Amino acid sequence: MGPFIFPEFDPIAFQIGPLAIRWYALAYIGGLVGAWRYGIWLARRAPELLSGHDIDDFLTWAVFGVILGGRLGYVVFYTTGYFIDNPLEILQLWKGGMSFHGGLVGVMTAMFIFARRRGIAFFALADVVTATAPIGLFLGRIANFINGELWGRVTDGPWGVVFGRIGDQPRHPSQLYEAALEGLVLFAVLAVLVIGLRARWRVGLTSGVFLAGYALSRMLVETVREPDGFIGLLIFDSTWGQWLSVPMLIAGLYLIVRAFRRPVVVAA
Repeated sequence: MGPFIFPEFDPIAFQIGPLAIRWYALAYIGGLVGAWRYGIWLARRAPELLSGHDIDDFLTWAVFGVILGGRLGYVVFYTTGYFIDNPLEILQLWKGGMSFHGGLVGVMTAMFIFARRRGIAFFALADVVTATAPIGLFLGRIANFINGELWGRVTDGPWGVVFGRIGDQPRHPSQLYEAALEGLVLFAVLAVLVIGLRARWRVGLTSGVFLAGYALSRMLVETVREPDGFIGLLIFDSTWGQWLSVPMLIAGLYLIVRAFRRPVVVAA
């Protein structure tokens, strides 16, 4: 049985008159809506450190945090020189180029400002937001696969996929690996923690597990993902994505330890 030949999907999912809806847009919309509805459900459960209305109101902030942070993160972390020469292309989101790490910083900034304005604890909000984040991560990686981008390195395994735009060698479908680890597995782990093991009673624990879990997943998949051509491999055959994940891992482990050293919150 030969490798799977990747079909060339149209990046536009469907079109209504002049309005073209791309797979990326569907992934962002689906991720935000799914996270929003799940977040409201979580917020209404004990210990009720915030309300469903808080999640309702935060949705708009999250949209701007994800999009602005993700785009600016891509510009700063990956392609600064190119966008210095072509600054107007920063606004051309439909041409791709979004950074998860930048989006994380954007959402964290939005959460910090929103929590202060609303008078709620930052990690009370963060614990709900991070529990819902894998929904968007899963859909985003599926969109990466459909678009035939962010492919893996060459493999001789029977699961290899041939992405015709870069040659005829089978490659790891690293987008699907990330969808499974960052999306499905991380979502399941966090759901068990917040629903079954009452992790939200230890404020910051859910956020810590998310950060550490994402970092470990990303660092693992990066070992078979093709590094960005304009960056390549770094010291010890590491990638820039792995180095960007190191601070997340450290912060996540710190929050986990911190959560267990602090008293359990009392339900409202």
